[in-house]
Amino acid sequence: MAQTEVHTLRAGDGPVVAPTATVSVCYMGVDGRDGKVFDSSYQRGAAVDFPLDGVVPGFQKAIAGQKVGSTVGVAMSSADGYPDGEPRAGIQKGDSLVFAIKILSASS
Repeated sequence: MAQTEVHTLRAGDGPVVAPTATVSVCYMGVDGRDGKVFDSSYQRGAAVDFPLDGVVPGFQKAIAGQKVGSTVGVAMSSADGYPDGEPRAGIQKGDSLVFAIKILSASS
């Protein structure tokens, strides 16, 4: 896939998430090449907190501008994910990634 696509699956009613916010999310990531789940906060049973300016570009594109409480689907190009791959996660160079992300909270 050439370009990252973001779809709001369910719109939340919280504040809009700033591009530099620190967010708390639950998510599941699937490798677009083979359909395997390579990461899931649901499987670990805990939300994940991180600053949006410290993650892969596709994650920032998916979350920034959305409202807290939203569930977002993102299909990210390799360039917005791991362009050189991420061997520990089984992601090969050029793989697109698909995430379902629920935005639980955000703080600036």
